[in-house]
Formats: sequence, structure tokens, C-alpha cells
Amino acid sequence: MALTKLNNKAVANVTSIPVALGDMVLVSSATASSSASIEFSLGNYKEYQFYFVNIHPSVNEASLGINFSTDGGSNYNVTKTTTFFQAYHFENGSATALQYSGSADLAQSTADQRIISGIDDDNDSSASGTLTLYNPSSATYVKHFISLCNTVYPEVPNLCVQQYCAGYGNTVSAINAVRFQMSSGNIDAGTILMYGIN
Repeated sequence: MALTKLNNKAVANVTSIPVALGDMVLVSSATASSSASIEFSLGNYKEYQFYFVNIHPSVNEASLGINFSTDGGSNYNVTKTTTFFQAYHFENGSATALQYSGSADLAQSTADQRIISGIDDDNDSSASGTLTLYNPSSATYVKHFISLCNTVYPEVPNLCVQQYCAGYGNTVSAINAVRFQMSSGNIDAGTILMYGIN
């Protein structure tokens, strides 16, 4: 199908879009309550979107990590290569930075990948964000993922920290389960929603 130009000057005036868009379907959600981990089974969607809403740790400075399974959740040990960087700003404006976080990335490792690092456990603190997993059921390609998250980091004063992680599961086997867990302690509270897109 040939693409045509949208001539309307405002989104409110658009009457049609000349391309097909995939439907975004809520597949599953889980709300933590002192949970050791949250696990999701995957199907055959081409893309999965995970939303983290007010994730709160039971231990100060715990990090939320992800790992993948190719055997339905019996083992979470997919080999991953990743990169991680972050930007931060103190509440009082005293310092800002954009930095590569080499200690948070992986090089051909089966360990959990940190996607939200160092979450404050104060009662009013939490972390939120998104993660996209591309074509996990492919039997041909490695499995790319990208996350963008924001958290309150426990310093005095607190920091707003935006964290970016991307990488790939280095397997041509289908990934059919995903696990989220803290680096220490439990996921005290928060919701994770999983959407599928074809």
C-alpha cells in the first residue's frame, strides 16, 4: 500500500490514517504484595510492552531486574548483552549528570539485568517506567529489549534518576516467560502490566 501524506493541520481533524496499526492488548497484570518475584508467560505477540507503576522495594537501594526463560519458567538464565546509562538531578538543584553505568550492564551473562537501579524505600518513594521486548517467539533472531524508567534515589537530598537500558537475549530459542525481581528483598508494592502488540 502506498503511503499518502496527512494534510490535516491538527490531530483532531484527522479522519483516517493510511497505515495499519497493531492492536495493543492487555494480556496480564500483577500487583505485588511483598512478592519475591513477578512472572509472566508469553505467547506469540510480535512485541510486548511492560509498564511498571509505583514499584516499591522492601530494602533500601534495591534494584529491579529482569530475566528470561526458554523453558516455560523452569529456569531464568538467558544469556544477555546489554548497556545502561542514566541522567540524574538532585531535588535541591545542587548537581546534575548524564552518565554511563558500566557496573549495571552485562556482557554475555545469564544474570538478571538491572532495569531500575537503587530505588528509595521511603514510604512516598517508588519507581515507574516501561520495557519493550521485541518478537520473543522468533526462532531466527536474538531477542532485543529496551527499557526507560524513572526512580527516586536515596541520597540527602533525594535524586530524580532516569535510567535507560537496552540489550538482547542472545538466543534463537523462543523466550516464553519473563521474571521481575529485586536485587535484594521483595517487591513490596507496585503493579506490572503486560500488553501484547501484533
